[in-house]
Amino acid sequence: MPPRRALCFAVLLAATACMRPALQPVPTDRPIIIAHRGASGHRPEHTVAAYTLAVEMGADFIEPDLVSTKDGVLVARHENEIGGTTDVASKFPERRTRKVVDGDTMTGWFTEDFTLAELRMLRARERLSFRSHAYDGQFPIPTFDEVLALADSLGRARGRVVGVYPETKHPSYHRAIGLPLEPALLASLRARGLDRRDAPVYIQSFEDGNLRALRGQTRVRLVYLVSERALTPARLRDIATFADGVGVNQRLVVAPDSAAVPSRVIRDAHDAGLQVHVWTLRSEPVFLAARYGGDPVAEVREMVRLGVDGIFGDFPDVVARGLDLAPTRR
Repeated sequence: MPPRRALCFAVLLAATACMRPALQPVPTDRPIIIAHRGASGHRPEHTVAAYTLAVEMGADFIEPDLVSTKDGVLVARHENEIGGTTDVASKFPERRTRKVVDGDTMTGWFTEDFTLAELRMLRARERLSFRSHAYDGQFPIPTFDEVLALADSLGRARGRVVGVYPETKHPSYHRAIGLPLEPALLASLRARGLDRRDAPVYIQSFEDGNLRALRGQTRVRLVYLVSERALTPARLRDIATFADGVGVNQRLVVAPDSAAVPSRVIRDAHDAGLQVHVWTLRSEPVFLAARYGGDPVAEVREMVRLGVDGIFGDFPDVVARGLDLAPTRR
C-alpha cells in the first residue's frame, strides 16, 4: 500500500474508533450484580453459556474462578479438582489420583495434570444434583483469555461495560507446584489494557498473602474473601492496607435464624474504607433462611437495605429483580 494511502487508511480507522458510541459504565448508584460462576443456577457453572446468560439477565460482572493447566494456561473452574463439574472420569479414568490441596486430602482429577489441549476434550456438567442437568455434556472449559474476550464482546453488543471478577483459587498451592496464577492473570489483563484503577475488574482471593503481593504489582481493585466471624474493626483496617473491599458470607451480615439481627460488618467495613460484596445468594429453599418465606427476592432486598455494595448470586435474574431492574434479556 502506498504511504499516502496507508496514512489515509490509518486516519480512517482512528476516526471510526472515535465514532463508536461510549459504553455505559458499571453502575455506581446501586449494588453491583456479580454473576457467581456465571448464571450458575441456570447453566453449568463456568461455561460461556453461563456467562452469556448472566449478562443477558443483567449481571454487571461475571466471575471466573481461575486454576492452572499443566502447561500454565488459566482456565475457569471452581476447583482444580474437576471430577464433579466435567466428564473427565469417563474420558481419562486413569488420571484419577489423590492429592493434598491446602491441607485437605482430595481424590479426583486435577487441572494441573492436564494440558489445555486435553482439557479441550472435556465437557462441563451441573455440579448439584437438584439443578437441571439438561445442558450436561454441551459446553467446553473456557480459558481466562476467552472469558475476557467474551465480556468485551457481550458489553459491546449490549452497549454497556461488562466487568470481570476473577478469583485466584488455591494460589499458594499453585505456586508450590510451579504454576503460579498471578503472572498469567496480570499478563492477560495487561494485554487488554485492564491493569488500571478504573478498569471493570476486581481480583478476589481467600488468601491475603497473594493479595498483599498483588497490591504492589497491579492497580486493579482487590477483594479479600472472608468467612471468619472475628471480623473486628481492627481486622478490617488491616485488610484495607492491601484490599479495596471484602467479600463476606451473607451469614456474617445477618444470621439465618428468624430473629436475626444485622451485624456491624457492613458499617465497620465502610468506616475502614472498604466496599462490601456479599456471597453467595441462591434461590433454592435449601439455601434460604426461613424468614424469607421461600422468596429469594426478599433476601436480595434485605442485603440492599443493609447497604452492601455488591451481591454475588447464582441467579442474576433474581438479584436484578431484587434491585427493581427491568429485565434486560433479549
